[in-house]
Amino acid sequence: MLRPADLGSLLASGTLTVGVFARPQVFIQPTGSEIIPAGMAAEAAPGQIIESNGAILAGMVEECGGVPTLRNVVPDKYDSIKDALREGVESSADVVLINAGSSAGSEDYTAAVIAELGEVLTHGVAMMPGKPVILGVVRGKPVVGIPGYPVSAIMAFEQFVRPLLYSLQGSQSPVFATVSAILGRKLPSKLGLEEFIRVILGRVDDRLVAMPIQRGAGIITSLTRADGILQVPQEQEGVDEGSEVEVRLLRSKEQLDCTLIMIGSHDNTIDLIANELKGRDSRIHLSSSNVGSLGGLMALRRRQAHFAGSHLLDTQTGEYNYSYVERYLKGTPVRLVQLAMREQGLLVGKTNPKGINGIEDLLRPDVVFINRQAGSGTRVLFDYCLHQRGLPAKDINGYDQEEFTHMSIAVSVLSGRADAGMAIYSSAKALDLGFIPIGEERYDLVIAESAWPDFKMRTALDIIASDSFRDMVSSMGGYEVSNSGRIMGIWDGEKWVERFAG
Repeated sequence: MLRPADLGSLLASGTLTVGVFARPQVFIQPTGSEIIPAGMAAEAAPGQIIESNGAILAGMVEECGGVPTLRNVVPDKYDSIKDALREGVESSADVVLINAGSSAGSEDYTAAVIAELGEVLTHGVAMMPGKPVILGVVRGKPVVGIPGYPVSAIMAFEQFVRPLLYSLQGSQSPVFATVSAILGRKLPSKLGLEEFIRVILGRVDDRLVAMPIQRGAGIITSLTRADGILQVPQEQEGVDEGSEVEVRLLRSKEQLDCTLIMIGSHDNTIDLIANELKGRDSRIHLSSSNVGSLGGLMALRRRQAHFAGSHLLDTQTGEYNYSYVERYLKGTPVRLVQLAMREQGLLVGKTNPKGINGIEDLLRPDVVFINRQAGSGTRVLFDYCLHQRGLPAKDINGYDQEEFTHMSIAVSVLSGRADAGMAIYSSAKALDLGFIPIGEERYDLVIAESAWPDFKMRTALDIIASDSFRDMVSSMGGYEVSNSGRIMGIWDGEKWVERFAG
């Protein structure tokens, strides 16, 4: 890349022409019968997917100095993909990318088409996500079959296409910035596969902590939420909690010092807090990991988070969170701050096609349920409701099928994967689903005493207590926010210094 100073030096020396490497041209062909252009999003039918990988790949090509040509989607038909590949090879492009159709499904034709027109060098590599990638050559031109899942597509591009594009420009791929961090929890991985794990990063008590977030090759938000990527070598079977690990940064090092780490129960208001923090102080970033209320308390105990979200019901007293703090946070001073009271219930289809009227109906053989993960406050509440009614969990079809957020429950019901699931009302309202109320609960933020005076935490608390925030939360539905920001208890690690009813 000729820098401005290079151009000036050449001109000053009287050099008016110089040989350079051309920017590589990249032909990008999305495929998929279920894929529709973004302009048709409003008309999307159930099962159709808006084309987004093409835009991702085009942007990544530009980041590498290349020039992308993004084609219209072609259907999952052998001849259509063959014609598109032939067009790409005959074009002026230096590299051809075929997106999707690289797995071993009945309509995944990319490998066969490349083999007919040229040569498949490899189909499948020892990495995850990105395992189904295809590397081939047609008439001397590199052809890469990029997996269809978004995270797989990005990882495959970074590992194989990125170095190729820089090589075509006569240079090496720039090295990604990395940091050393302490792994917050044990991380299993598959022996024989190089794994790329998305993590959130933040400095807690002078330690840089890395917490893995939800995996899944199709979860693009796991990358938008991630602060870094941890690469686990294929000869290694997992990484132990507390290990020092090298993490590739997706944000600047400077931003890590201004990052709040929230681990625990999921609530839709956490995203509101993150957005408002950016508005108040653009330096502050909120990273969250949804592992359930109990997981959040354990993270506080291990000094892996600044605060946790919790709504753990004590079935003996009917109170929320106090007894769990006493049980799990001995030696860990914290403060409880109420975020909101919120309504929990059963999410069902908009017209409630199965005629579900209450928890008892979940035992019907024609009803499929989707559950929250063990350790979440919603799971504790649901199990308590079953116990109260004398209903056996084993008779519920889907009780063992788990999701980690309220919105994931809502999506499962909306898609028809499940007929019902327990979640908060705001998630039902967001996706226009039916809702059967079960009860109201208190959702608290459990804040480490060491984080309490930090300017990042103080800014978040100011937001929570503001009228504008309360108005936004109320508009989501199913929340009561009159006590948002109120301190509900101060725990010194051994006893309650203050504790308030409510």
